[in-house]
Amino acid sequence: MFVRPFRVKSNTVIKGSDRRKLRADISAAFPSLSADELSELVPNKEELNVVRIYAHKGDAVTIYVLNKNPLFFELEKRLYPTVYVLWRLPALLQTFRTWPPVLQKLIGGADLMLPGVVVPSSGLPKVDQGDCCAVSVVNNRAPVAVGTAAVSSAEMNNLGMKGRGVCVLHTYMDNLWAFGDKSGPPSLPDVESEGQGVNTEESEADEEDEEEERKEVKMHEEEEQSPGEMVTDQVCSGTEELSLAEKEEDKGEKSNEEEEENQGDQKTPQGTRFCHMSFPDFTVIMDALLLQCFLHALKSKVKKSELPLLTSTFLRNHMFSCCPSGKQLDIKKSSYKKLSKFLQAMQQQYNLVQVKELTKGVESIVEVDWKHPELRSFVVPEETDVEATLVKDGEEGDTPYHPPEITTLYCVSARLEPLFLDANKRKGTILQPAEVRNIVTEYVKKNELVHENNKNHVTVNPTLCDCLLEKSEYQEVVSLKWDDLFSRTLGRMQQCYQVVFPGQAPRIKKGHIEPIDISVASRGSNKKVTLIKNLEVYGLDPAVVATALQHRVQASSVLQPVPGAKDKVLVQIQGNQIHHIGNLLLEHYHIPRKYIQGLDKALKGGKKK
Repeated sequence: MFVRPFRVKSNTVIKGSDRRKLRADISAAFPSLSADELSELVPNKEELNVVRIYAHKGDAVTIYVLNKNPLFFELEKRLYPTVYVLWRLPALLQTFRTWPPVLQKLIGGADLMLPGVVVPSSGLPKVDQGDCCAVSVVNNRAPVAVGTAAVSSAEMNNLGMKGRGVCVLHTYMDNLWAFGDKSGPPSLPDVESEGQGVNTEESEADEEDEEEERKEVKMHEEEEQSPGEMVTDQVCSGTEELSLAEKEEDKGEKSNEEEEENQGDQKTPQGTRFCHMSFPDFTVIMDALLLQCFLHALKSKVKKSELPLLTSTFLRNHMFSCCPSGKQLDIKKSSYKKLSKFLQAMQQQYNLVQVKELTKGVESIVEVDWKHPELRSFVVPEETDVEATLVKDGEEGDTPYHPPEITTLYCVSARLEPLFLDANKRKGTILQPAEVRNIVTEYVKKNELVHENNKNHVTVNPTLCDCLLEKSEYQEVVSLKWDDLFSRTLGRMQQCYQVVFPGQAPRIKKGHIEPIDISVASRGSNKKVTLIKNLEVYGLDPAVVATALQHRVQASSVLQPVPGAKDKVLVQIQGNQIHHIGNLLLEHYHIPRKYIQGLDKALKGGKKK
């Protein structure tokens, strides 16, 4: 539910009466809570906020926040605890255990399938269908996901542990978790050792001995290596770390979707490794991805003629385009935190590049060692088209975006009703322009109003006079040209429009269709921001468009509610980005230019100001 960003509608401090009501609702929903635990969760004096949001699929959710951490969220009048609460009270819900690689699938929006559930010797937790429950990983009982049981525990056994087990609503590392202080799960010992198939103490002792031996060998080898040679180890280890994470994700998905018989009696080395693994080291994985994109960009993207090259341009135009499909390069999640520190390490430790500050405060890559053995031996991955992934609409498995068909329609007004009575079209009837033309033509022919001497003119009778002429024209205008007749008729009808999205029923709305409005505004210190609104009218998800623009221009974006407009979101992105926004809407989403307003305000050459 919170895989993608949500829109905040309101954020207010809870009243005293509402605080007491919330405490009563929590006590009723979770009767196992003691009075002390309840007072700790909903204290009397600390500030407690109520945040009302809209999830990306339109669900209205209420979040209760204490000390900047979301405690509970309410969906369809039912309370659910967040992982922050479950880390303080891990026994609050019945908990299903799974393997650590499956966690990545849950974070990505998948439900927990029964083949991925680790069954303890005491049996499955006792739940009924629809009961609120939690999910933890083996070797750590701190819950990492919250959801509802898809079927009862008895039914799970009857199904042979096949099918869906838990419908996941909220996970560690999703956007609801990110709404808090982003702390990690605590390490809580898991008393269950079933499913590991080995003696835990002996295996841990053996692994510690082997680890010490490996460290001693590695230290001995590193003493004999020069800094230039050590880059091989870092590239290889980083790539292996990245590949290992991908393989474990695939294995976790496979275990989550396929039947695993006798899982409690597994004795494979792989199962043992998973048992001793807690949460993945995202920093190591991001470091490896950063290094891979760096080498890839130098080898296949950067040309000697481009040097000196701004480091920001190198990152935006080269490194991001080398990111493998389905992954997202984020330097802030690496151990370097900043591009300058990463490039400094590549320069000082490995002499791959030379970075200088040619202009005050602006760094550029001035030299690249094209003959460096690591650069020459680097193999470029086959799949590199990241753009298609970044601007893909919806989640995995959704159909690509297709622009809607927009048709202008006209509604019969009260003034024009006498003109359409012969065609049985009453006030409020919606017609297409061609239908209006045919009805008016038939009316003229039926009443023999075509001028005798000039076939291009129509004689104005009392009905046409009342319907189409102004009061000042009653005595002066005795005939109208055909084009004037049709234009006056359409001009006095109420305009409507019909929007047809692929696979959906047509929607008809009164008035003119609102164009996608793009404008530039000034913020503090004369900084420019670009604002986009009315994306929803054309079936575009503002969050998806904002993410696509972030990766195109490498600037931060914010989603804000449009004042006075229900269920509409304003996208704000740093700088004058109208040129890039226009390219995205016209070339990728294929929105007709006539439905986009503000493209004329783009800077020449698409440069940011």
